[in-house]
Parts: sequence; C-alpha cells; structure tokens
Amino acid sequence: MDFAQSHHSIELQIRQHEVIITWGGIIFDEGDIAVWQLAPPVLISYVIVLLTAFSVHEFAHAWTAYRFGDDTARLNGRLTLNPLAHLDLVGSLMLFVAGFGWAKPVPVNPYVLQRRSPAALMWVSLAGPFSNFLMAVLAAVPFRLGWVQFTGVGGSFLPTLPQFLLIFISVNIALMLFNLIPLAPLDGEKILNYFLPPEMRRVLEFIRPYGWLILMSIFFIGPMLRLDIFGWLIGYPVQVLTLALIG
Repeated sequence: MDFAQSHHSIELQIRQHEVIITWGGIIFDEGDIAVWQLAPPVLISYVIVLLTAFSVHEFAHAWTAYRFGDDTARLNGRLTLNPLAHLDLVGSLMLFVAGFGWAKPVPVNPYVLQRRSPAALMWVSLAGPFSNFLMAVLAAVPFRLGWVQFTGVGGSFLPTLPQFLLIFISVNIALMLFNLIPLAPLDGEKILNYFLPPEMRRVLEFIRPYGWLILMSIFFIGPMLRLDIFGWLIGYPVQVLTLALIG
C-alpha cells in the first residue's frame, strides 16, 4: 500500500468512527448503530481509550490545581489516575444505552486559585485539553517512526495496534477540541475569559448559565436544520490533525 492509499484508509477509518465530545463526556456518531452494537475491536478500543482519556484529563486538572495551592480535588479523591474516581455511574451507563455520557468534573476553589495567581484558573482549565493533545502526540510516535503502519484492516475480536492507536489519537484530539469551545461549562470558556477585557468578560458571564443549553441545542437542533456544526468544529479538524500527527 503506497503513502496516498494508506492515508486514504486512515481517513476513512477516522470518519467511520467519528466521535463527538460533550462536557466531560463523549457522543458516538455511528449512524443508527448503538454503542453496544459496535464491532468488538472498536468497542474494546473505545472503552480503553475513554477510561484513559477521561482519567488523564481530569487528573491533569486536579494536579495543576494542587500545584497552585488548591487541594480541593485532592481532598475529594480526584488527584489520581484511577478511572473509578472520575467516572460518573449514570454518565457511564448512558454512554452505552443512549450513546452519550460524561465524567465527573473536578472540583476546584477559584478563590484559592485567584489568590495564588490571576492566571491559575486558566492554567488549570488548559491542563485538561493539553493532556489529551499530549496523549495524541505520544500515540502518534509509532506511526511517525515507522514502527506501525495502518493497513485498513482491523482485528476480528481484539483491535490491531494501528487500529487502537488511531482511535486513541482521534478520540483524544476530539476531546481536546470540544473542551476548547468557549462555552460554559467547558474548559475553553475559562481559558478565553482570562484573555478578554473586562467588558467582554461580562458577555461571557451573561451567557454562562445557558452554555449547556446552547451546546445541546447545537447538537440536537443543528441536524434538523441540516447544519453539521459539530462536524465543522470537531469532525473535520480531528481528521486533519490526526493525519498531520501520524505523518
């Protein structure tokens, strides 16, 4: 398989298993296929990837807050990579029943962080998406070094290493991109808030209570209006960044 064919196969694989991330969670875009109806290699890959991605993402928030002097997350048992500390029972069940779910957000004390540094909350918020980007970069190293090559063929029960790494990369990039959307309660809202002038911050404060409603409206109403907004914001960039990372 030549270079162009290999990248075409990878692009098709990414599109086939496109994911959309919600607040601390993920929505699978698999057409009319329920999550539990996915092929075993894909389902196994998603379970492992989500456990890893969510745990590292939330741990990064907790660790950064702790480094800034806020031990709220540590006292709540969140300064750990143990997935059980970060998974929400209802959110996990909904992932397999309805195709969308969520993890528990990490608690922080913004007043403690503000006293340490005006930028502390911004860095704590940025830590989560950055951890997902870092994991995607590390998972792309075997492709870059030529240790693995994607052939477009997956395993019959267990995922092949290239198949697993490709899902690992795309899910982490999707999680990063979604969390950078500047709407509450996503990380991007807190990051943007730090860089805005005071008058613009008041605009964010005004729409903050409606952030989740706006996100859900985009997800549910957008398709009715034939507007693939999440596809523009996440789906296409995931394809581009994944292909760029693996070389």
